[in-house]
Amino acid sequence: MKSVFKWFFIIGTVFFVIIVAAVLIIPKFVNIQKYKPTIEQKVAEATGRSFTLGDDIDLSVFPWVGVKLTDLHLGNPEGFNEKDMVSVKNFEVRLKVMPLLSKRIEIKTFVLDGPAIYLEKLTNGKANWQGMGGKQGKKAGKKKEKTPSEQGLPIESLMVGNFSITNGSLIYVDQGANVKKQISDLNLNLENISLENPVGISFAAMIDGKPVSLEGTAGPIGKEPGKGTMAIDFAVKVLEELEITLKGNIVDSLTSQAFDLEFTLSSFSPRKLMAALNQKFPVQTKDPKVLDAISLKTRLKGNPASVSLSQGELRLDDSKILFSASAKEFLKPNLKFDLTLDEIDLDRYLPPPPAKEKTPKAEGTMPSKKTDYGPLRKLVLDGKVKVGKLKAHGAIVEKVDVHILAKNGIVTIDPMDLNLYDGSVASKLVLNVQKNTPQTKVTLDAKDIQVGPLMKDALQKELIEGTLKAKLEIAMTGETPDMIKQTLTGQGELLFNDGAIIGYDLAGMVRNIKGKFGVGEQVKEKPRTDFAELKIPFTAKNGLINTVGTSMTSPLVRVIAKGNINLVKELLDLRIEPKFVATLKGQGDSKQRSGLMVPVLITGTFTSPKIRPDLAGMVGGQGLPSAEGLKQALGSKEDQKAKVETVKEDAKKQLKSLLPGFTK
Repeated sequence: MKSVFKWFFIIGTVFFVIIVAAVLIIPKFVNIQKYKPTIEQKVAEATGRSFTLGDDIDLSVFPWVGVKLTDLHLGNPEGFNEKDMVSVKNFEVRLKVMPLLSKRIEIKTFVLDGPAIYLEKLTNGKANWQGMGGKQGKKAGKKKEKTPSEQGLPIESLMVGNFSITNGSLIYVDQGANVKKQISDLNLNLENISLENPVGISFAAMIDGKPVSLEGTAGPIGKEPGKGTMAIDFAVKVLEELEITLKGNIVDSLTSQAFDLEFTLSSFSPRKLMAALNQKFPVQTKDPKVLDAISLKTRLKGNPASVSLSQGELRLDDSKILFSASAKEFLKPNLKFDLTLDEIDLDRYLPPPPAKEKTPKAEGTMPSKKTDYGPLRKLVLDGKVKVGKLKAHGAIVEKVDVHILAKNGIVTIDPMDLNLYDGSVASKLVLNVQKNTPQTKVTLDAKDIQVGPLMKDALQKELIEGTLKAKLEIAMTGETPDMIKQTLTGQGELLFNDGAIIGYDLAGMVRNIKGKFGVGEQVKEKPRTDFAELKIPFTAKNGLINTVGTSMTSPLVRVIAKGNINLVKELLDLRIEPKFVATLKGQGDSKQRSGLMVPVLITGTFTSPKIRPDLAGMVGGQGLPSAEGLKQALGSKEDQKAKVETVKEDAKKQLKSLLPGFTK
């Protein structure tokens, strides 16, 4: 028995010596260059491209199986600009032999130095990467292959010491689109590669001459890739201006595909970023200092069926927005969001006023494209918006509270509340797009609004002062201005208290023909008509607005206005009728005034209104003078004509600021 073991030991020792000798001696004596043409031929046959290797080839067998190649070239087909599609200066890989027997892979080195890839697409659409591998015969049938998640990896462990790609480049050229993109100075280094631990990643490159880098970790991958939780922690830098971090977990990437990530965009200047890209800033703003500081952070959580954003914070210059949002049933979609903005001046972000240019008259208008409301009918939305303070077109609103609901083609905004110049506005809007023509209903209740400062800020004009209360209920059908005017229906009332009409001495206009009819006595102060109450009730039906019941109560004069405004035909039919007031002392007026009370008729179109005294309507009225007195008050025909023209010009100025479409 001892002799048997002895011979086994001797034979084993001999085999071990032979193996060691082969590993150590064979690479020294085997002529690797002899197999170089064969290798080049096999690669060329497999790829359908020419392939060459450099003469510097190194082969090792033990304890590390390794190969080192230099000067690799994979050629381009004929007709392309570059000779090579792929070239590599140096390639080296070394892995340990013995662990392979137990399905363990230990790689000492994997280095790809100087890889250069050239991708080109010709004007005829042919690309140099097409046709790789040559023609393949028909397969009788395909067997269903197991996915990695089903079969796992065919190895027990993986360890890589040094994995790097250095000095790489990639050029993409599309001759047809005249596009060229280039990545240069590409360097990628992976550290601590294994199945059980996170992998360190370091990447840097120049994209079209601009620096981009990524640092972070990912993993562990696990023995069954796509299953379990994989942590990631990345930091991306672009042009040394933009930095993005992404940290969190990806769960079952091949099955449930769930993720829970924290996203952070550090504060950066879009203006500086575009300047670094040598690009013109795409947005013109009234204030050139805005869009200079933007940052964002939020938590993203979801899967293929839903996604949510939480703990969101967006900073835009001096404004801060806190938000959360979610989406599901993406084909509808079903959306929900909650947004809170502290304050913002939107006027700073508006484009600067355009230069005044004469626009040529359009010879014809193209028919407007029909709006597709299908997506809006599917939409399910529940959104809330709160704004602390907002400035737009000069007007300042505060404590904005908006709730938007959308379902089955009906969009409801309720409430739509805000504070406005010491007052408040509560409103509701309902938009129904269940049919091809949208229907809109609006209700509004405003209280205690100081209309004077509002007019100054929003219109840069002084038209009226006082405290405004308003109630409106209107409905309309259609989406174009013409359709809306034709269907506008509803009612409402505007009530101004303790105010004044600026720019008009209405008492002088209706009481004093002799004083240039409408101007009254000449004063240095800006003309105004004080009032205790100005009430403007109205009804509207199919674009016809009726103002019966409009009245103004003033210490100087009592005025009643009635008539119609036709929005469809843009016609005016109004009569302003004064009532005699014995005493004229009142708000801001200490002078005794007297004169003839003259009703005023306003007719014609929005663009060409006709304004004239209603002398016929004065017959039988109070204060009607004798024929001789009337003649003296009216003066000569030339005086009458001048006085009427003065009134028309003054009225036109006022109408221009109040009526849409008024140009003359």
